[in-house]
Amino acid sequence: MESVSRTALVEDLMGRFPHVPREAVIKEDLLRGGMAFDASALSGGADGASGDVKPKSYFIFSFDHRTLPELGAAALNRPPEEIVLTGGPYGLRRTVVSVRVNPDSPYVVRGGEDGTLGLYLDGARIADVGLPPMPEYYRHTLSNGKSVMEVAPTIQWGYLVYLTVFRVCQYFGAKEECQFCDINHNWRQHKAAGRPYTGVKPVEEVLEALEIIDRYDTAGTSRAYTLTGGSITSQVAGRDEADFYGQYAQAIEERFPGRWIGKVVAQALPRDAVQRFHDYGIRIYHPNFEVWDRRLFQLHCPGKERYVGRDEWHRRILDSAEIFGPRHVIPNFVAGIEMAEPFGFTKVSEAIDSTTEGLRFFMSHGVVPRFTTWCPEPTTPLGKANPLGAPLEYHIRLLETYRATLEEFGLNSPPGYGPAGPGRAVFSVSSFMDSLEGLEGLESHEGHEGREGIEEASV
Repeated sequence: MESVSRTALVEDLMGRFPHVPREAVIKEDLLRGGMAFDASALSGGADGASGDVKPKSYFIFSFDHRTLPELGAAALNRPPEEIVLTGGPYGLRRTVVSVRVNPDSPYVVRGGEDGTLGLYLDGARIADVGLPPMPEYYRHTLSNGKSVMEVAPTIQWGYLVYLTVFRVCQYFGAKEECQFCDINHNWRQHKAAGRPYTGVKPVEEVLEALEIIDRYDTAGTSRAYTLTGGSITSQVAGRDEADFYGQYAQAIEERFPGRWIGKVVAQALPRDAVQRFHDYGIRIYHPNFEVWDRRLFQLHCPGKERYVGRDEWHRRILDSAEIFGPRHVIPNFVAGIEMAEPFGFTKVSEAIDSTTEGLRFFMSHGVVPRFTTWCPEPTTPLGKANPLGAPLEYHIRLLETYRATLEEFGLNSPPGYGPAGPGRAVFSVSSFMDSLEGLEGLESHEGHEGREGIEEASV
């Protein structure tokens, strides 16, 4: 009966929260609980260069509800990176959803009697499913034989080049690792499976991969790049965190001036280090605060609490806004871990109140956080204890609250995420952009014009 109640729950929330797009309700449920794939819906290969469908790249985390050995066919025959939903009984506008595989999900992607793919819930087809086409640049390899997908995968329907240049995190072990994060396990499982998964990506490889993307992305679909990886508490290759990640930005901006909007996801660093990021050519800075509540931050992010501390982390976020401009500092939080057992809030209203306090704190300074929807990965402490994630109602109420807080402070959608609104958004790991119709900032139409706007705003 659980799957029947899933449909009832979804439709109940659509009715109770009519101002939240229906597309976002379905998308949040898929992100929090995953989707299953019939064999007919898998991409046709594990190497990432053949076939007609763009395969899942595992660009930083696993974002799956099972480990690779437990995924069976979905590990050997990769699922798509993302899917796009349209139509169906809810009349869904075009909705891009990141693929998180869960063989036990009530949502199943499979072919219908006419052969076209659909998303099924309780045996009923609720949407047509489109798969991302294999980009031409994925069919070409670097001179050393590595694939572009391994070095510079793209997500968000090709909008964002995701450069995880350091595949592991120096917050290591139970006393330091963030309790929701599987970056280190994801590294280990890919190495154990014999998949290519470069630990530190040489600058030259990144530049070569970007040259291939630039050459074959003739439509200019890729508009931004994100530099990221694990936190660096000491050094990598003789460089601290700002200089390690900054060297890539410097090389990219020298080789491809203005081609992409440069973003970095890193720790909240001291002002002089943040200034170096800006000097290297980065234009958007993501010093993720993960969770607002003080007690939960200390429990869920023990390494960040030990090395920096919550108050200092927040102070550095506000300091960085003076360098980048408030609009270009966009700290992420992991939506849902507020309710993770055994320490989280037990009532949706309490979790929303806490997160709203954090949104108001940052937005009152012009800083607009964003969020990713928590995927309870099974190798993490929080994922193991909370295989079902947070309640869907929490995620829907968060979308409502997020929009209301933006409006209260007269702010728009953050730059670097593509267009806003249902039917237009491409940000795939949360529905916050789908739910911001009418709150689109000038710079969400990025391209070369948007880049100039960002340059002016952050000087």
